[in-house]
Amino acid sequence: MGEFDSFRALSFDCYGTLIDWEAGIAAELVPWAQRNGMQPTVEDVLAHFAAVETVVQAERPDTTYPDVLAEVLRRLGHDHGVAVTDAEAADFGASVARWPAFPDSTEALARLKTRFRLIVLSNIDRGSFAASNARLGVEFDLILTAQDIGSYKPDPHNFESLLRATAERGIGESQLLHVAQSLYHDHVPAKAVGLPTVWIDRRAGKAGGGATPAPPVDVTPDWRFETLAAFADAAVGVGA
Repeated sequence: MGEFDSFRALSFDCYGTLIDWEAGIAAELVPWAQRNGMQPTVEDVLAHFAAVETVVQAERPDTTYPDVLAEVLRRLGHDHGVAVTDAEAADFGASVARWPAFPDSTEALARLKTRFRLIVLSNIDRGSFAASNARLGVEFDLILTAQDIGSYKPDPHNFESLLRATAERGIGESQLLHVAQSLYHDHVPAKAVGLPTVWIDRRAGKAGGGATPAPPVDVTPDWRFETLAAFADAAVGVGA
């Protein structure tokens, strides 16, 4: 019996795990910073984004993600003494549709779907996720967004909502495995409600947390893989 055979469903974080949000964020914010006389490194941009986005989401849990991104850009501009136009804010708010999928996401998800029910638990709105889902090309069995739930991870309410929704579909807690990149947004709150977790360590070999804040407490995922493809190899089999 394989180590993942007892699980019936996988819940995924999307942005950072399936969609390369760091590449997407950098593609938007680095040119913006350069147009305004700044010369930041990509890591500087990602770290500043992480710090501001977390605050906005905590302050405005019922705000849709495009409006969160718009406010993030306004605050980044304020921190650098740069005026941000409404058009610039709205364009950054709509940028999720331009963020690329990781190269292995579509193929790995298709393989995983042959054995597991696939669920998304994401800090996003329905409209933005629809654009990302088109890039992923996989039909998920359940989609839970921050817009649906009314709060943003790492709020425990998001994971409580996940457990309620899966229980309603006959999936017990011991049959659900959470798969995510962010220790801060996902692994800490998932472990707090008793879920086993798989860490897709997309930043392996890189210093710092990128677009993700450091976790507030130590957390140890149950499994770690550097790519989603490697996890699919372990959970389903190579070439399955």
